[in-house]
Amino acid sequence: MANNSVAYSGVKNSTNETNHGGEFGITVQGLRDLMELRSTDALQKIQECYGDVFGICSRLKTSPHDGLSGNLADLERRQEVFGKNLIPPKKPKTFLQLVWEALQDVTLIILEIAAIISLGLSFYRPPGEKNDLCGEASGSAEEEEGEAGWIEGAAILLSVVCVVLVTAFNDWSKEKQFRGLQNRIEQEQKFTVVRGGQVIQIPVADIVVGDIAQIKYGDLLPADGVLIQGNDLKIDESSLTGESDQVKKNLEKDPLLLSGTHVMEGSGKMVVTAIGVNSQTGIIFTLLGAGEHEEEKEKEKKEKKSKKQDGTVENRNKAKAQDGAAMEMQPLKSEDGGDGEDKKKAHLPKKEKSVLQGKLTKLAVQIGKAGLVMSAITVIILVLYFVINTFWIQQREWLSVCTPIYVQYFVKFFIIGVTVLVVAVPEGLPLAVTISLAYSVKKMMKDNNLVRHLDACETMGNATAICSDKTGTLTMNRMTVVQAFLNDKHYRKIPDAESLPENLLNLLITGISVNCAYTSKILPPEKEGGLPRHVGNKTECALLGFLLDLKRDYQDVRNEIPEETLFKVYTFNSSRKSMSTVLKNNDGSYRMFSKGASEILLKKCFKILCADGEAKIFRPRDRDDMAKRVIEPMASEGLRTICMAYRDFPAEEHEPDWENENDILTGLTCIAVVGIEDPVRPEVPEAIRKCQRAGITVRMVTGDNINTARAIATKCGILHPGEDFLCVEGKEFNRRIRNEKGEIEQERIDKIWPKLRVLARSSPTDKHTLVKGIIDSTICEQRQVVAVTGDGTNDGPALKKADVGFAMGIAGTDVAKEASDIILTDDNFSSIVKAVMWGRNVYDSISKFLQFQLTVNVVAVIVAFTGACITQDSPLKAVQMLWVNLIMDTFASLALATEPPTESLLLRKPYGRNKPLISRTMMKNILGHAVYQLIVVFTLLFAGEKLFDIDSGRNAPLHAPPSQHYTIVFNTFVMMQLFNEINARKIHGERNVFEGIFNNLIFCSIVLGTFIIQIVIVQFGGKPFSCTELTVDQWLWSVFLGMGTLLWGQLVTTIPTSRLKFLKEAGHGTHKDEIPEEELAEDAEEIDHAERELRRGQILWFRGLNRIQTQIRVVNAFRSSLYEGLEKPESRSSIHNFMTHPEFRIEDSEPHIPLIDDTDAEDDAPTKRHSTPPPSPNQNNNAVDSGIHLTIEPNKSATSSSPGSPLHSLETSL
Repeated sequence: MANNSVAYSGVKNSTNETNHGGEFGITVQGLRDLMELRSTDALQKIQECYGDVFGICSRLKTSPHDGLSGNLADLERRQEVFGKNLIPPKKPKTFLQLVWEALQDVTLIILEIAAIISLGLSFYRPPGEKNDLCGEASGSAEEEEGEAGWIEGAAILLSVVCVVLVTAFNDWSKEKQFRGLQNRIEQEQKFTVVRGGQVIQIPVADIVVGDIAQIKYGDLLPADGVLIQGNDLKIDESSLTGESDQVKKNLEKDPLLLSGTHVMEGSGKMVVTAIGVNSQTGIIFTLLGAGEHEEEKEKEKKEKKSKKQDGTVENRNKAKAQDGAAMEMQPLKSEDGGDGEDKKKAHLPKKEKSVLQGKLTKLAVQIGKAGLVMSAITVIILVLYFVINTFWIQQREWLSVCTPIYVQYFVKFFIIGVTVLVVAVPEGLPLAVTISLAYSVKKMMKDNNLVRHLDACETMGNATAICSDKTGTLTMNRMTVVQAFLNDKHYRKIPDAESLPENLLNLLITGISVNCAYTSKILPPEKEGGLPRHVGNKTECALLGFLLDLKRDYQDVRNEIPEETLFKVYTFNSSRKSMSTVLKNNDGSYRMFSKGASEILLKKCFKILCADGEAKIFRPRDRDDMAKRVIEPMASEGLRTICMAYRDFPAEEHEPDWENENDILTGLTCIAVVGIEDPVRPEVPEAIRKCQRAGITVRMVTGDNINTARAIATKCGILHPGEDFLCVEGKEFNRRIRNEKGEIEQERIDKIWPKLRVLARSSPTDKHTLVKGIIDSTICEQRQVVAVTGDGTNDGPALKKADVGFAMGIAGTDVAKEASDIILTDDNFSSIVKAVMWGRNVYDSISKFLQFQLTVNVVAVIVAFTGACITQDSPLKAVQMLWVNLIMDTFASLALATEPPTESLLLRKPYGRNKPLISRTMMKNILGHAVYQLIVVFTLLFAGEKLFDIDSGRNAPLHAPPSQHYTIVFNTFVMMQLFNEINARKIHGERNVFEGIFNNLIFCSIVLGTFIIQIVIVQFGGKPFSCTELTVDQWLWSVFLGMGTLLWGQLVTTIPTSRLKFLKEAGHGTHKDEIPEEELAEDAEEIDHAERELRRGQILWFRGLNRIQTQIRVVNAFRSSLYEGLEKPESRSSIHNFMTHPEFRIEDSEPHIPLIDDTDAEDDAPTKRHSTPPPSPNQNNNAVDSGIHLTIEPNKSATSSSPGSPLHSLETSL
């Protein structure tokens, strides 16, 4: 102890400068330095400075047995000195930042430019008065248009402002909602500590330095600490070190426990030494935070790197008030973001653009181009007309005096051109998308789906495969013992305790009570009439429940034999598949109780208790007989079988070697075998049937044994008797997908996954491999869109890899929630079906809106174009166009985007990634209705005055009051749009457009509201709207012509789409979507078009270059992280960071290297090219498209992660 005190004074002096801990014999810095060390170094340091763990406890003024006293003053003092267990959350994005992000949308940018030009030109008043020499100008109405000219630009800007504010407000409220939920989740996060000798659970945020915490299997450590006592403790530190091997923790070798790591097996106690920002996780997190400040300082130097870090933190924190342990999770994510993103260039968003966004952006650009062409033609025609008319027909000279006037004409033509462009661009589109997504997300909350990333909602509509966990998702996760094999009888129901021999009953009761972790218990229900609450391991709770069913209480036994008195515990782990507890009797003999998987434990049993409670010999043939009679029937009913056994070590024999497990765990006597059922949730079979009908394959990935898994899969309807499907165990799966060298080959996975339905006894890596294999697969014509459900930390990689990750809100760990896109707040599979329905609904809503909007646009553009060219004046005035375009579109987007989903959405197959947004049927509807509307408008325009017997509005003199003629044209146009809105409700060519119309009140009220406003505008609008009052007669004609669209719609529906081969589709899924997302660097857009022209040689050449770049990048990434690590000890985490979760890391960035070796050698590239599956007939791809297919496909097959790649071998060695 003398040595201890010397060391102690040394420590005091060395850290005097930073000495906060006046009254504690140890400083924050001292503890931090200690926790930085690993294994033997740490032990040395503890021995030198503190003697042992108990030395640390006494410095921290805490008792290793009774913990802290728990008085408030002491706890507050500790928080002052050592900090609190929180990592301050990153500030949420401000509203302005969200506004700025919303402004980045392509469609909005096109609109903003058009609006600004239009505004600027409307205020342009050139000099120069009327001059006879300059000829009489064509065109008459520019004066009044001049007054109202600015309205157009201002209105477009107004629409942009609307869209941006709505988007930003949505994001903001979503973030707020999510933070609220996160806070709620975090407040519920408790950890077990000892205070004042009592074991209590406290919120993670209330843990202080000096607390004695109890840790057990499955815990996520909320703080750093030093082990005081441990049973067989193994920790997964991969979240900090990237080493996937589990680290054994004991007092002799490695007593340091780090925050953010997972207890994989065993249990123990630790003294908390560092919390919050001083813990290992906190330090890494602070480093990440620092990345942002550096960014400001050294923008030029580190632009790329810090951007990434910033992005990851933001992404993760997207909506997280980091508090307590959920916080402790952060860094895990942050590193796996931080470095993976290094290789993803500056791809800040979580995933590539969603399918829908990709299609919409493409469509917006297509429409923009079409509008530009139209407006250019308009301007050219007007200018030519003017020039030919003035200088040729009227034979005038170009005089310098006239120049300003001519310029004014050209400017006016330009304004007309811009008007045409503005009419062409669908302003309502971004708003429709936003409203539709926001509405869906809000409604999905009611369906128990908490959406974390907006686009996940719509990606889900395209899902083609769901890989689901079994326990808790398909089943209720309420384990109960339903069958038992006791005293030589197979009981189908729980027997009466009275019917069992006394000694067997006592062995059973003691065995279960003692040989279940003391943290597993059954508590009374929270609500009256509810089910009792299971705390701890669910299987153990089932066994404890079995005792309660036998009318016996396990707590009495536990009070008699407290946990401290247990002689030795062999805790459950995945390799042992059993748990044993040794008790020391008063006479010096020992008794060991074991429980575990029946097929494993029965092999170690040499005796069995029979009907009279006596043990009889149990031979191998008895075992086989029992397997057939008892175990297989139980497993085939989907029961998990657990065997319970015991063994006595007499006192007279010499003491056994407790470390030699094989000698200890043998010669057992079997007490009983029980069958535990985890009942299938009643609503699951129906939900799975719906998925299958909707073209979605459901696969079950579970850790359970294959018979149980197969039985549950059959109950759920994943497997149907007599069908040719695969049920494979993890070992077999790995054997089939790996080549001789043990590397995974995509071709081998492709042979398995289409038929695979159940993957049993699978490890987390198997799940990740399967998901990655399905996503990268190229055997289907469409790239598969995969959803994954998971609850455990080990599901993190698979959730992140999937297109949509569902985490369990109740049973899920923080890591799972953090890696997911949608959180199922009720852990129920049927909520996933709701998510699919909503996803498809979003997609359809936007298609409906597009069908409506584009009809308006096509008609308006053609009317504006022909009107401008023939009469030099658009029949529809700017303000009227604005009413049609902006107001009606916005309302229409509201009306069509809020259509509730119907079950019929689940009757069709998923659309897939490159199905165009505007199908042939929709194109037929758009053009068909446009034809009707144009015929009506032009008839009214050129013959309306004769039909209605009124003055013609054409060629009216300047400043003439608005004519009835043009008012009728405008009114009829609006009526046709109104009724066409009803037509737009159906996009798949259904006949009944009124079906379910009254289920959507918003729709009805909007149509009615628009109609009333139209009446007001026409009757009282006057000069601003260029309208004049109409008679009842004229009104009825307008409405009648409007209703004609409904009848015309029936006619259009009758024309078979298959006949109309000339129709093009628009808004295809970007073909680059097929290339794995990492390939989509910032310049993907240019590559996409360029690649079509590239010859094969050039493609290979590009790939070669690309590959060299990537290899250089990888080498640099390694080099930089290694050097950082060598330079300064505290950046040790940077190396760990890089290697975090190798399976997250490198595989994800792998496809960056378009590889040409092994799987895609040059000689087989041409064969690949020809073997591309031809686009299926239902895609109706036109020639150009198939061309694209051919050229890009080889690239795609090459980019799928090739197992032979250098990077792959690097990954396996990691």
